[in-house]
Amino acid sequence: MDDSDEDQRLPHHREPKEFVSLDQLAELGVLSWRLDADNYETDEELKKIREERGYSYMDFCEVCPEKLPNYEEKIKNFFGEHLHTDEEIRYCVAGSGYFDVRDQNDRWIRVWVKKGGMIVLPAGIYHRFTLDTNNYIKAMWLFVGDPVWTPYNHPHDHLPPRKEYIENFLHKEGGG
Repeated sequence: MDDSDEDQRLPHHREPKEFVSLDQLAELGVLSWRLDADNYETDEELKKIREERGYSYMDFCEVCPEKLPNYEEKIKNFFGEHLHTDEEIRYCVAGSGYFDVRDQNDRWIRVWVKKGGMIVLPAGIYHRFTLDTNNYIKAMWLFVGDPVWTPYNHPHDHLPPRKEYIENFLHKEGGG
């Protein structure tokens, strides 16, 4: 994505446009699926993913000015660069938004998550979130066990999950 200070909800393509494959995202530890958001209650693929990955806790969050208390403050916090000590799992059941993650060269990659898209960000990856110009997303939040959603604003490179992330995804070629 570009380095513009324009509205964070815009696509922010580089010129010329650069697109990143799902394989390139997977090299950063970012996983994604396309699921049936209209039937998430009975979706066998979602059920299988939850069972295989141990996602036992589920909740929903609607992010829009009308539904989220302290909307402006929350959207600003979501867009601050941060990491978590656990995976961040979001399944978009309505609307859309952007997750920005850093690549191996510390450049932002913008991932547009739309209805039916599920994304898993590994523990320790620096990222941020914003809505797109539609100003609405309804996301299923999934967790392993009790929900822990503590953001650690950049920099927090001393945390063990960050060190593990660097070792597992950013320094793989070193044979570490």
